[in-house]
Amino acid sequence: MKKRHQQKLIILSVGLLLAFNMPLLLLFDSSEAVLGLPLIYIYIFSVWLLSILVSLFVFMRYYE
Repeated sequence: MKKRHQQKLIILSVGLLLAFNMPLLLLFDSSEAVLGLPLIYIYIFSVWLLSILVSLFVFMRYYE
């Protein structure tokens, strides 16, 4: 794997570490619901989906 792809994945990991850190999670921990789902669930699963898509993009560029 090229060095720049490793660097992108490390940046993604640090970003996920910050996104799933407790102070940021507490911002979304409220009693509000969107489409019947609590706001924190939407935040967690959207960040998770975004991280999967970004890592897929990095790996697709790696195998070219």
